[in-house]
Amino acid sequence: MKRFRLNWTAAGQDEGKGLREFLAEQQISRRALTHIKFNGGRISVNGREENVRFQLKAGDSIDVIFPREVPGEGIVKERFPLSIVFEDKYLLVIAKPAGMATIPSREHPSGSLANGLLGYYEEKGIEATIHIVTRLDRDTSGLVLIAKHRHVHHLCSDMQKKHLISRSYEALAGGVLSAQTGRVEEPIGRKETSIIEREVRADGQYACTYFDVIESFSRFTRVALQLQTGRTHQIRVHMAHIGHPLLGDSLYGGSLTEINRQALHCGQLSFSHPVTKENMHFQLPLPEDMQKVVESAGK
Repeated sequence: MKRFRLNWTAAGQDEGKGLREFLAEQQISRRALTHIKFNGGRISVNGREENVRFQLKAGDSIDVIFPREVPGEGIVKERFPLSIVFEDKYLLVIAKPAGMATIPSREHPSGSLANGLLGYYEEKGIEATIHIVTRLDRDTSGLVLIAKHRHVHHLCSDMQKKHLISRSYEALAGGVLSAQTGRVEEPIGRKETSIIEREVRADGQYACTYFDVIESFSRFTRVALQLQTGRTHQIRVHMAHIGHPLLGDSLYGGSLTEINRQALHCGQLSFSHPVTKENMHFQLPLPEDMQKVVESAGK
């Protein structure tokens, strides 16, 4: 299997710069450098291994080969079809169907996206373990961003903290919203009587959700939603809190007559590529079950 590596060419402004300083500018920390040095990685300039005190010249080719990644033994490798929207050496974007967990649990150790990813990596000879950047609930469909290496995951996590990864959702919310656009800004915490359910509570974590009505029907509203924060079940909790639980969301009081899972879909994902810096934008239309509800209501 090929080792994960990154390569740069020193520019004019890098003349005389120390290798450690240059790599720090590429967001490779001292801790990462230590891990590379003592775990079988390699740092080279123009094909020759160098230490971090090496002084660069313009045009130098800098290579970092990272230590091997060992998949965790706790996740079973499985081979089943994955809907790959985008893939390069660093990232994957997957269209996750409703009903598939992002990661396995004690109760459901197989059939998750993580299980399928390990099987896919093995099949393709990709040396990687699981680095899921953006998770979705089991019954939420849509786009999921995955890093193929711990360093890329680190870069993506830093982007998340700075709100540089944008996700937009569509939902079918019960009832007719009175406002065409708005914001729900209420703290969310775990409900004391449940290990799963969340609720709006004064001692919860800050949470903010923006919404825009796409179209209204007699029994529900099709809504576009944007998260400022990423709390567990945030959209589901906030919409239930304002009196419009998502259709199919049995946990938060949604109607179960139209659809048998929460009608929530992550349809847009945008970010600047953590390595190439290219602007990335992905769209995924509503899945069949949600589309059928909309079409039936429009007849």
